[in-house]
Amino acid sequence: MDDRRIRKLAEKGIETLEYADCFITEVKVNGNKVEIFLDSDEGISFLKCRKISREVEAVVDEKEWWGGKYTLEVSSAGIGRPLVSQRQYPKNIGRKMVVKTTQGEKVKGDLKAVDDEGITLTYEVIEKEGKKKKKVQKDHPIAWEAIEEAKIKASF
Repeated sequence: MDDRRIRKLAEKGIETLEYADCFITEVKVNGNKVEIFLDSDEGISFLKCRKISREVEAVVDEKEWWGGKYTLEVSSAGIGRPLVSQRQYPKNIGRKMVVKTTQGEKVKGDLKAVDDEGITLTYEVIEKEGKKKKKVQKDHPIAWEAIEEAKIKASF
């Protein structure tokens, strides 16, 4: 069984349940263990995960792909997982994140803006002004094609 077939099943489940705000970020199939990671424009709920899981489970059971012996986990993408879709960024405006660029740069800051060109992170630096030091906000725009990996950082 490959990831693409499971992804199509989950996408069909999302469509059937009319969860237009939901989308798949990743599907992993390792032997008889299947993991489906979801995200949503509004935030993913346990109820949505459970309903999508039941949709996928019904087809897998009917077709007996693993002879009834498999593990299916459907969950939210989670805060520690990399963002994989431009669709994930807008709901995270204002949150702390770390972006690794294709040039090897690591940029940490608050997600300030998202547009068709890319994202803008903002962060504080301390600059000397004469004999005084002052905190200054700096913006760092990053084009979509320059983002190698982006993760939201939990702040407590």
